[in-house]
Amino acid sequence: MKKNMIAMLLAGGQGSRLYALTQNVAKPSVPFGGKYRIIDFPLSNCANSGIDTVGVMTQYRPLQLNSYIGIGQPWDLDVNDGGVYILPPYQSAGEKGSWFTGTANAIYQNIAFVENYDPEAVVILSGDHIYKMDYADMLREHNEHGAACTISVLTVTLEEATRFGMMNLGEDGYIKEFEEKPKHPKSTLASMGIYIFDWKKLRKYLIQDEADPNSKHDFGHNIIPAMIADGEKIWPYRFQGYWRDVGTIDSLWDANMDMLTPRLIDLYDPEWPISARSPICPPHQVGSHAEILHSIVTEGCEIDGIGVGANIKYSVLMPGVVVEPGASVEYAIVGERSVIRAGARVGASPAPGEEKCITTIGPDIEIPAGSTVKVGAMISNSEEV
Repeated sequence: MKKNMIAMLLAGGQGSRLYALTQNVAKPSVPFGGKYRIIDFPLSNCANSGIDTVGVMTQYRPLQLNSYIGIGQPWDLDVNDGGVYILPPYQSAGEKGSWFTGTANAIYQNIAFVENYDPEAVVILSGDHIYKMDYADMLREHNEHGAACTISVLTVTLEEATRFGMMNLGEDGYIKEFEEKPKHPKSTLASMGIYIFDWKKLRKYLIQDEADPNSKHDFGHNIIPAMIADGEKIWPYRFQGYWRDVGTIDSLWDANMDMLTPRLIDLYDPEWPISARSPICPPHQVGSHAEILHSIVTEGCEIDGIGVGANIKYSVLMPGVVVEPGASVEYAIVGERSVIRAGARVGASPAPGEEKCITTIGPDIEIPAGSTVKVGAMISNSEEV
């Protein structure tokens, strides 16, 4: 069952910065763009790149994510000699089990799974990024440069650089220094958190790192710096397309709004489809009193159901949301199955010159009729409106 490359997808994050939206689901399960969930993007990239074996490491509230992925049929990953596998933390006989304690530890706990396919290379992916990437192109560059590790990078501003792991290059073009969220960045090449490793090299460093009681067991903090210190060849793969980490409310809202501009991320490209497990729904229906401008309306939506006199502006309504007559939703994200009762106000448009402030309503919330949810509020099931 030897494979040239398999994928290991880190999908266990709690997504605490999306608090109201991830109280009961893992971040990769959060709906995106009308008909997708965040995890659809890395899974589709794997399938389109010719990777047919994917291990998905889950941890925080995995039930919905496990059910959604199933056997991988929507992404053509239901194959006999590979497929998609859910890999939760586990405890072996005679061992003290634990949660994944870091990104590197998650892979370490699944060394046996990787060894089953004896791959030349492993691509490490995150489950909370929106992008389209051909991992086969990245692998070709990895092999051409004889790299032990290749890191996908993009150019950011110096102001943004403090939020990323930053790459500093030597004269030969290889990465000579990796700085995690530096206060004073020396370059503008930021890590995207997508890595291709020579498997035999990575296996050695995972075992070495696990034995270090002072390690954070993290790729950015520990594995990659250790490889650089040992003189291993680390190559930067310069990515040119659209990419966004949707780990915050603002970035999730921004990425949804970006979908209204197809040239940013083309979801209509038949050569690179983004697949999803979509429910069987009737076509969307628009009543005679509705006015829709600059919007994405997915199947199953009843625009009359939004209610006569309701006003929705620059907002993301997730599956099952109901907005009743006279209600207003502006600059907001409304979680699945929530109901905005008649005449309620959720959020507001920023005044001229002001920064936007996104209001967030978690899943299964009812906003009472005539009430007002203040701008920037984050309402979850544990809080009263």
